[in-house]
Amino acid sequence: MDELKSQKDVALVDVQEVEGLEGGSNRQMNHTRRVMTAKQIRFLAIGGTIGTYVFLAIGGSLIKGGPLMLLLGFLVWTSVIFCVNEGQAEMVCQLPVESSFIRFAGRYVDDAFGGATGWTYFLAMSSLLCFEITALHAALGYWSREIHPAIVPALCIVAYSLLHKWSSKFFAETEFWIVLCKIILIFGLFMFTIVTMCGGNPLKDAYGFRYWKNPSPISDYYGNNSTAIFRGFWTCLLGASFTIAGPDLLSLVASESINPRKVLPSAFKSVYVRLIVFFLGSALAVGIVVPYNDKILNGAIAENSAGAGRSPYIAAMTRLHIKYLGSVVNAVTSIFSAGSAFLFCGSRTLHGLAQAGHAPALFKRTNRNGVPVYALIATLCFAGLSFLQCSDRANKVLEWFINISTATQIVTWMNMSATHIRWYRAMAVQKIDRSTLPYRSMFQPYGAWYALVLAAIVLISNGYPVFLKGGWDVPSFIFSYAAPILFVIVYAVIKLIGRRPLTKLEEINLGEGLDEVEEHEATLSTLEVENESKEKIGKRVFRWVF
Repeated sequence: MDELKSQKDVALVDVQEVEGLEGGSNRQMNHTRRVMTAKQIRFLAIGGTIGTYVFLAIGGSLIKGGPLMLLLGFLVWTSVIFCVNEGQAEMVCQLPVESSFIRFAGRYVDDAFGGATGWTYFLAMSSLLCFEITALHAALGYWSREIHPAIVPALCIVAYSLLHKWSSKFFAETEFWIVLCKIILIFGLFMFTIVTMCGGNPLKDAYGFRYWKNPSPISDYYGNNSTAIFRGFWTCLLGASFTIAGPDLLSLVASESINPRKVLPSAFKSVYVRLIVFFLGSALAVGIVVPYNDKILNGAIAENSAGAGRSPYIAAMTRLHIKYLGSVVNAVTSIFSAGSAFLFCGSRTLHGLAQAGHAPALFKRTNRNGVPVYALIATLCFAGLSFLQCSDRANKVLEWFINISTATQIVTWMNMSATHIRWYRAMAVQKIDRSTLPYRSMFQPYGAWYALVLAAIVLISNGYPVFLKGGWDVPSFIFSYAAPILFVIVYAVIKLIGRRPLTKLEEINLGEGLDEVEEHEATLSTLEVENESKEKIGKRVFRWVF
């Protein structure tokens, strides 16, 4: 065995040597490789799937619901994702395998359920990839409307290809710096909120929580009766269900982490930082800096202003006569499109489906660095749908992508919750003590049932505007409900072809793959002790911070 080299990661072991410790599985074709460091995994957990919506399109929810309903909508959906995250953390930290939540669905429920879950999630990631590319074009339009709509999708596809083709470590390192930019922007906007509300602005206006009182904490966009107020809240909840992502990215990178058993528990816990600080904090901040009836914000959304022009923060800066800062916000927003993360998730999902026999075997193949290149190419082909913005209905195209990705993500959270319920019951039937697990989740199985039921209600109501008087729109109806229909069709087809029954709880194999993971973990622990003694203090501080 070659001499091990020191790494900045917790394991401090050369990546190729770590792969060799896994019984050779990663040296074979058709498998991804463990190349992501602890630093990269933690930052992916914090901000890997935070996209442009939380900064730009959140203004639409504020207008329709008001600051109180916006905050409540985000709070309710955050509780759902919290429960989903807890369930996934418990299973993934125990068994960090490729395409984990898809494989778990097939193993703990039944094969058809796993296949249908995978294809639905792949549709979600493909839609979100297209949305982020389309939103990036809109962001660039903040400076110039002369940019041809075909240029941005073409450049994105080329850039994503180069970034993902060679190795996952390039994607992970790039995401580390992009997430760092996101964190700086978010805290910068929070500081903007605190400083300006206390009077630190050109107008010397200490507005505080004025807009929660005048005009009101609840918008009258739909009217003033209880039904209208509830509709405003539900609109905010639907917006939150698109904005707030779950633990899916962490579940997919589990098999590419150098030291998963040690890194993943803290990474899953850091998701709470994203939920509470980034999402709830953003919902609170936008309700402070601008009123829901602000003419600048309403006008920008009505006129489909480009990029950050629709952002509540930009409207606040305009109200307060703060110059140039809007361009800075738009610039930072433009560079951190979450499209790269969605491409990663989509390609790994297709790779996992092929491994399970639910997609062509071609997509199982990986290059020498463990990248599923054919699955990557296929996912990039779906990115070509972003060229739809070349038509005159670019704003409508964005709405379609939002609807279909919202529905597919909700189906995924439901399936994750159902999978955890089955896993929890199997653990009980087989008398396996959960206290022995690397991560023990809270509020289970009640949390999983809560997430499953509430997500189902939100899914059913996702396209409710088309059923209102004068609201019927065929494309909106199709894109709002295509996900559950697709799931049922795929499930039925796989069920009919395979004719495999629902796996009995006492027959679920909870131990498959554990020996390899535990052997890898034990070897890493030994090497870690040997190398940490040689590590300089500066590197130890760096690892502790990141």
